[in-house]
Amino acid sequence: MSADLILTAASVITMEPEMPRAEAVAADTATGAIVAVGTLAECQAAAPGVSPTDLGDAVLMPGFIDPHNHPVLGGLMTQAPAHWIAPYVGYPTYDDVKALWRKVEAERPAGEPVVFTGLDRLLQGAPEPTNKDLDEFFPSRPAVVMDNSGHEVYFNSVVIAANKWPDGKPPADPVGSTFGRNADGTSNGRAFEVEASLMAVGAVLVAASPNPLVATAQWCALMASHGVTATSEHSYKSKLGPAYEALASVPDCPLRLGLYHMSVEPDSGEPLKSSVPALRLWKQGIKLWADGSPWVGTIAASFPYLDSSVVRTAQIPLGPAGEKMMNYDRLALDKVLAVHASQGWQISFHVNGDVGLDIVLDAYERALSTHDLLGTDHRWRVEHVGAARGDQFERAARLGVGISLSPFQFIYWGDLLDGQMFPSEIGGQWMRGGDAFASGAVTTFNNDGPVSPPVPLLNVQCMVTRRTPSGAVHGTAQAVSIDQALRAHTVNAAFQLGRDHDLGSIKAGKLADFVVLSADPYAADVDKLTDEVKVLGTWSGGRKVDTDAFIAQVQALDPSPHRHLSQEAAAGKRCC
Repeated sequence: MSADLILTAASVITMEPEMPRAEAVAADTATGAIVAVGTLAECQAAAPGVSPTDLGDAVLMPGFIDPHNHPVLGGLMTQAPAHWIAPYVGYPTYDDVKALWRKVEAERPAGEPVVFTGLDRLLQGAPEPTNKDLDEFFPSRPAVVMDNSGHEVYFNSVVIAANKWPDGKPPADPVGSTFGRNADGTSNGRAFEVEASLMAVGAVLVAASPNPLVATAQWCALMASHGVTATSEHSYKSKLGPAYEALASVPDCPLRLGLYHMSVEPDSGEPLKSSVPALRLWKQGIKLWADGSPWVGTIAASFPYLDSSVVRTAQIPLGPAGEKMMNYDRLALDKVLAVHASQGWQISFHVNGDVGLDIVLDAYERALSTHDLLGTDHRWRVEHVGAARGDQFERAARLGVGISLSPFQFIYWGDLLDGQMFPSEIGGQWMRGGDAFASGAVTTFNNDGPVSPPVPLLNVQCMVTRRTPSGAVHGTAQAVSIDQALRAHTVNAAFQLGRDHDLGSIKAGKLADFVVLSADPYAADVDKLTDEVKVLGTWSGGRKVDTDAFIAQVQALDPSPHRHLSQEAAAGKRCC
């Protein structure tokens, strides 16, 4: 392997303890691998005759890794022609949302369907809309609004009429889902959970997104613009496979992608069959959901919500609901883990409540013991775990279970969690990064897109400072160091995705995936990290990423095989 690229920078941050800093890195762009790291002279010796590319005052780091994302859904629900209306992307109040609705109604062609995602009853003070509420804004076109929780969808009377339900009455509720109904049995323009939601609005989602592959590419480009070079699809199903193969096959694809197959899919245990090199696209594990979302009151928790105006407006049951919120009883959980443990897959479990985490760890321990996996490199994971206790992280560490935290829960909802949703001893400690790292468990940060914008540096800033965008500080005991936070998005994330052998740090033999930063994050004022440190670009396999070229290449592909993506992606997402 001979190097044909040398990069120099003000500093090369390697994330390798043996050589934390370097002057230059040399890579072989044919293989995409790093050949040498160290002084400029050492790199020139590995690449004779190659003129260095000087990045000037910039700092080079391993590319950020988001170990839990949903790129297809992220694109379809947030990128044009859909409208992202979450409070943290420009719509902080319900009045802001209503103003956008009026604007869209006035400007979009008559009859054209419209889709919005991110309505947040907690942060925006929004109501739980009915069809009549939406009819005021969209009297004659199909209109769909996705709740920010991912657990509820709202739609207008045009959608109800298009479904041709007899007398406007939805069919019987599917298992695990419900339709909202008026006293006379007619639809009230609401549906809860996946199956009912798709029956209600699936046709609109397809009609509203003429080229879902391009929307997905736009989300991938957004991730790359924030320094992400590798991620995962955490609700994969085989029907999404052709889309991901198409994206990964174009020359300028900016991301490497690991797949977590939904356990409920009949072929979830099968290996990935793909012509795309595993360096770019691979199947990593199996995904299961233990409980629901803290934003709608469906987490398996031992504690109640506070009886506050915020909770009452959002119509959240006070609880505690405990084990009743689990999606599996204990016997069913043991059965599904037994199947996938015997197949050798990494297991990943969505769980937020403390009761839910106890049950998941119980099940993990039984399955790991039964299948002689205790003490092995199994890398099983738990996702989000916002309400977890420190002792639970210690138990996870003993079992070899990794922790993938979701800082956005603290960042965007932290002010409500602390004292308005829960007492401070619970809400102020939400997303216990300090306890997670102290436990010794491999800990990462994720953005769970499209639940939150894919901004690793914001995760780093807020988990180090425990400061929300309002300026308030909550739970300082749960703060982490800048080094821990950066490792959560580099070497630790690579480990969780099974790619620590070739991703996550700058080391000879690993892939040349980098992020270029305007300043050194270790030297910046961490309270102003996202102001002082900007992403200037990324490199993948020794090639500078060109997201404009990537999107153009995807636009040139035939969209017809991918028109079903809207329904398939929506069917696989359950929120943070």
